[in-house]
Amino acid sequence: MAKIIIAEDDPAVREFVDRALVHRGHDVTAVEDGLDALAAIGREDYELLITDIVMPGLDGIALALKLAKERPDLTILMMTGYAAERQRAHNLDVLIHQVISKPFSLEQICDAVDEALKAA
Repeated sequence: MAKIIIAEDDPAVREFVDRALVHRGHDVTAVEDGLDALAAIGREDYELLITDIVMPGLDGIALALKLAKERPDLTILMMTGYAAERQRAHNLDVLIHQVISKPFSLEQICDAVDEALKAA
């Protein structure tokens, strides 16, 4: 299975995604913001980053832009509950695999992860 990092400031969403992916057999690291994600990615190799777009500190879009230069091999899946932020992310189609809208079901997030990993 894959080594995945989740950057999400909402503890309930972070835990939901973490538990779902661990249950599917993935090796998951969950952090609460983009700065923590950047630090973790600097220490370990991950196959997939799942990031919220709107977070304090370093948001998901800034994180994706930074990682596109440093880790172009890292597949990125974004999550958002805001339509305007979803549109901002679509301007990054070259850098990210997909944007999934919140709220999402267990099946939707697992399917999005499976698709992102297959495309990598």
